[in-house]
Amino acid sequence: MTDATSARERLIERAGAWRVVVDDVFETEGSLIAYARRGAHAEVLKIVKQPGDEWHSGDVLDAFNGRGVVRAFEQVGGAILMERLSPGHSLVDLTLSDRDSEATTVIVGVIREMTSEPSVISSSSAYPTVEAWGKGFSRYTATRDQTISRALVSEAQRMFERLCRSQSITRLLHGDLQHSNVLFDERRGWLAIDPKGVVGEVEYEIGAALRNPREAPLLFTARAVLERRIRQYSHELQLNPTRVLGWTFAQAVLSAIWVIEDGGALDPAEPTIALAETIRRMLPPNLS
Repeated sequence: MTDATSARERLIERAGAWRVVVDDVFETEGSLIAYARRGAHAEVLKIVKQPGDEWHSGDVLDAFNGRGVVRAFEQVGGAILMERLSPGHSLVDLTLSDRDSEATTVIVGVIREMTSEPSVISSSSAYPTVEAWGKGFSRYTATRDQTISRALVSEAQRMFERLCRSQSITRLLHGDLQHSNVLFDERRGWLAIDPKGVVGEVEYEIGAALRNPREAPLLFTARAVLERRIRQYSHELQLNPTRVLGWTFAQAVLSAIWVIEDGGALDPAEPTIALAETIRRMLPPNLS
């Protein structure tokens, strides 16, 4: 049985259990997305193909309770029924239209809105921490793979661990808050979708946006754009720009490691590595 076959069977089962009528289904690499109706309400039924980062994204959406995120109406492991956003275009379009500063302001607004109840962090071990995510460095160095420079991996790992040890206030973060995961709804405005859910300081959250959109690698790897974006995020969210820079460097390398772990192939000119190399030359000697 293929992943897609299993996912389609689960989609049929969930549609019946949640009493929705499916109008159309399309498939992505990791999930099945169904446009559905329950009574007069247009909704989206998402089936995640395999356990992984998004398997419990319904729990994360529940924790945010609609603040800055799409609302989840029903959820079990690997399946979510949520509100349908209309027209649903992403922030990628804004950046590709030479409005990247505006797109950055949108992400700032989503981060401000996207807060969970304080009890979520204190009472839950369901969400991974950034420290747990950082174990990807050790897994990679334990292999013989030489796709990514070992010196770069080692430097990124040291940076990541140093930042983990010195975090200030932590909270539940989206974990993959970038342009394709922020959609527009005519009623509610810009909202985040597809959270992974990780506990860390807000400076960590910025890293995904700084290595996106993937459709514009020449933009996000440019030093001038990187500096302008970090200034904007740091000013509007009152963040430590040096820590944002350090997290972005380490995460860029870690994201490349995850691609390899997932069986993907890195292009020799992989933009996340190019971004990491750019930041490497910008890092102060005593990052704190």
